[in-house]
Amino acid sequence: MRFTTLDDWLSWQETLHPQAIDLGLERVRIVLGKLQPGPLPFTVITVGGTNGKGSCVTFLEAILQAAGYQTGAYTSPHLLRYNERIRVNGVDAEDQSLCEVFSRIDTARGDLSLTYFEFGTLAALELFHRAGVDVAVLEVGLGGRLDAVNAVDADAALITSIDLDHTDWLGADRDSIAYEKAGIFRPDRPAICADSDPPPRLIEQAHRMGARFFRAGDDYHFTRTGTSWRWQSAESQLDNLPIPALPGEQQLGNAAAVLTTLASLQQRLPVSPGAIRAGLADANLPGRFQIIPGLVEWILDVAHNPSAAAVLARNLQMRPCRGRTFAIIGLLADKDARGVIEALTNTVDTWYAVTLEGIRGRTGAELMMLLHEMGASATAVTHIRNACQAAHAAAHPGDRIIVLGSFHTVAPVLSIQPWLSDFSLPSSRET
Repeated sequence: MRFTTLDDWLSWQETLHPQAIDLGLERVRIVLGKLQPGPLPFTVITVGGTNGKGSCVTFLEAILQAAGYQTGAYTSPHLLRYNERIRVNGVDAEDQSLCEVFSRIDTARGDLSLTYFEFGTLAALELFHRAGVDVAVLEVGLGGRLDAVNAVDADAALITSIDLDHTDWLGADRDSIAYEKAGIFRPDRPAICADSDPPPRLIEQAHRMGARFFRAGDDYHFTRTGTSWRWQSAESQLDNLPIPALPGEQQLGNAAAVLTTLASLQQRLPVSPGAIRAGLADANLPGRFQIIPGLVEWILDVAHNPSAAAVLARNLQMRPCRGRTFAIIGLLADKDARGVIEALTNTVDTWYAVTLEGIRGRTGAELMMLLHEMGASATAVTHIRNACQAAHAAAHPGDRIIVLGSFHTVAPVLSIQPWLSDFSLPSSRET
């Protein structure tokens, strides 16, 4: 074995390939063929889209587990530990198991270099194979057509939403991005789109591929009815469903798309209404409109593009507070900072702009200048810990503090837990 610790394996993987992002399927397919020469022995559901992927993976995982299936889930990025990216039956992968499969992948690849994400994707598939899962839910990392998870043929593919993000890689308009995301569709297999207004190219690609296309508002519908909701398609209907445990109005749309996906696989993976209700009620996903109640409420949200920020703004407006709203924001340099801020301008009273380290990072000073240019009250803070201290000191009972902009912004705050007034805990390593 090349290394004996998970940290050493991950540090090495970050430097193995000449490019951190190098989209393409050939490398993964070659190594996967050596690891698992035959067809995968489990059902595969692939989830792509701009926002809402993590929520849909969580709903699928929770419902399928409630139905008694052995599940695997692969997501990215992580919040606190790399292990979160690969789960079997809801349990994070152990360090030793990851080290063992990384070593097997290292041997199988020979002289072929792999990216950090490709190593993770292969490790997830290998661990799912070893665990004998019934179904694996795979989250697309970037785009879809050339993302590493697309080396595996999905038995059902779900696209959550299509909006502008990663434009350097996927294209500068929704139509171009839709083409990339539609790459996860397969002939004669279910292709579900949660976006009720998908770009024409997504629909064209679905038809061109011969996928069985299901579109929100056309092929399936959902309606909130007080403290419950209804899902219906041409073939079936479910009434009196519990409001999803994940907070935010957008979760009804995510959950409805998940139910449509499961309905499309009902003959292969039967799921009862009871399992659906249990899964919707039990789903849990940190960092997505995560509410920490108290005299000063904290809300954590990894929203990092304008469409996600607009959803966050709507959720905040539907949960008004009697005091002021402070926001701690940190964004990567390749994100549309102006668009994110504009979406929240009428919701936030005071901003703390923090620096995110690394080659993709953006300084708090840059964000502060933009905020001032847009007429907002803002202070630049170098470290997230200091921003938490400043916001905590300024807030009074009835105020709230929002943390947003990136996994790299939310993760250290989860580690610090400033709502407990304890700043002595070490920040998490952001990888």
